[in-house]
Amino acid sequence: MATHLTGDTIPDTPMPTLALQGLSTAPTVSPNEANAIAQAWIDAFASAASSASESPSTAASNILSLFNPRDAWWRDLLVLTWDFRTFGGTKKIGDFLEACLPKAEIHGVRMRDGSAKYETPYPDVAWISAFFDFKVREGKEEGIGFGIVRLLPIPKSNGQQGEVDWKAHCVLTTLEGHSSFPEKVAPFRDTNPKHGNWVANRERETSFADADADPNAPPKPHPNGSPQVLIIGAGQSGLGVAARLKALGVSSVIVEKNGRVGDNWRVRYEALCLHAPVWFDHMPYLPFPSTWPMYTPSLKLANWLEFYADALELNVWTSSNITSLKQDPETAKWTVTINKDGVQRRLVVNHVVFGAGAGSDKPQIPEYPGRDEFKGEMFHSTQYKRASDHTGKKVVVVGSCTSAHDICVDYYQHGIEVTMVQRGSTCVQSAERLWHGLSQAFYPEDAPSPDIGDRVAASFPQYMATGLNKRVTSQIAELDKDLIESLHKVGFRTNLGLGDTGVSLLAANRLGGFYLDNGGSKLVAEGKIKLKSDGKIKSYTPRGLLFENGSELEADVIVWATGIGSPLDNVKRLCEPSVLGQLKAFWGVNKEGEVNGAWRDMGPKGMWYMTGSLALCRFHSLHVALQIKAIEEGFFGERYSLEE
Repeated sequence: MATHLTGDTIPDTPMPTLALQGLSTAPTVSPNEANAIAQAWIDAFASAASSASESPSTAASNILSLFNPRDAWWRDLLVLTWDFRTFGGTKKIGDFLEACLPKAEIHGVRMRDGSAKYETPYPDVAWISAFFDFKVREGKEEGIGFGIVRLLPIPKSNGQQGEVDWKAHCVLTTLEGHSSFPEKVAPFRDTNPKHGNWVANRERETSFADADADPNAPPKPHPNGSPQVLIIGAGQSGLGVAARLKALGVSSVIVEKNGRVGDNWRVRYEALCLHAPVWFDHMPYLPFPSTWPMYTPSLKLANWLEFYADALELNVWTSSNITSLKQDPETAKWTVTINKDGVQRRLVVNHVVFGAGAGSDKPQIPEYPGRDEFKGEMFHSTQYKRASDHTGKKVVVVGSCTSAHDICVDYYQHGIEVTMVQRGSTCVQSAERLWHGLSQAFYPEDAPSPDIGDRVAASFPQYMATGLNKRVTSQIAELDKDLIESLHKVGFRTNLGLGDTGVSLLAANRLGGFYLDNGGSKLVAEGKIKLKSDGKIKSYTPRGLLFENGSELEADVIVWATGIGSPLDNVKRLCEPSVLGQLKAFWGVNKEGEVNGAWRDMGPKGMWYMTGSLALCRFHSLHVALQIKAIEEGFFGERYSLEE
């Protein structure tokens, strides 16, 4: 059966339909008209913003007059607030503008050529979207901003029937760079030839050989002493932010406990394959080749990450473990002791970036009575390697989301009897249909890069887009109807996500709870992967698991695919109580729909957490790097943060 998830309050924001605006049909708009309408709105916005230093309230009022009074949204990523904020409604937008416009001094506003488009994503929805570039004041520096606006048709007051005004429904503004510190990419790449000294320079840069290991000696300054930033973990999170920092001229070193870059993917189960298509997963500065398969095998990704670190000349210390991480309460600098290949190293850095993954490095197995009685083999899904290790045995996999399905499929394909135990309902959507729709909307395969797609996707903030997500989820559910009904027939319980919005809010709130089907659901529906979903687990038995309804499930092997724990476990393992007491909430969304804690400071000065899918890491690695660069250069502003 399909169930409704409870426990998270999700605002029921309607889609901005024509009927909601008071229109019965969509207006006819030519490309030239769309361009002129968008240009007029952006010109009016620029004029109003330019008066903010003289009269903030007047400027805010004039900008608000450009918005739909009944349904208005503004999402800002750092450029005006130095934070991640979403403002819903003209009152909140007005307060934000009055507070932030005078300091921002928006100027140089220009619509991006060819960006204006009239779009009708549904027969009952129409808007004009356009991109614009602008600059803001960052102390003595200039910040480079990028914006997206979507304009809705609104009936003209006292106008003839069919005449409309175009008012903003949603605006995104995001920080793209600092004018005085451009990323060192073409045309700002390094132009100095390295005749014979490149290897020596790289060895010196990577080793930080002059960083004094004597804890009683003062730290030596960069460049040969300590880096400015220490990054924990050489997965896509750590590598992405290291690449961004290097391009901005900020020195960093990545500490990786494994022996090779990419081992965080190599140590996972061999059958693992990404569930997102390749054009969604490109990393900063270096996209995957056009010959790359649509869905990347984990071992192939691991090798790519190793190549990426080498090609972008990132400083990585492998086989290295942090043995001490302490912050000086007076200077806020971090003293880090690292066991590198058996040698103790000490670094004193300004920033620590956790790139240690989206979950705990030691996820826990749920506690049930009788654990010591079970005679078989038992482990967490993060320890699973390959099905052939259990040939001829009965396997039970507890869990019904992505890892559970992947592992069960692997066992089935190796001829091993496997049973999936479903404890709660799962949001199931076919991967092909989800990505087909998402690719069309944000990430077309033929796009030269995913950068614009990242920004367009970000311009649909979570709580603004609930109506849209509900409609998309409903459409996918209808297309998946036969698949879902076949699952229900065998007792597999499904849901449509939080507030019936699909997978996005589940990922942002719970880091899981869904399965993007690429074949596993059919095997469950056909009974090739056995299913037990008729009762709660009560305890272990010597032969398997006992359920509250009195039934028993025999197993030689139990795999617990029950979640990966909290990312904060990685922080708590290293930091002192004085630091932990300063931590902000992490992950899950706040009342504005923004993810807590990630991609901006975590509370303690100079502590950051970089995490997420490859797409989120690609997009937000720039935000993390730009914040660190601004702090290092002394022009980081005051955050206009949400008051909880």
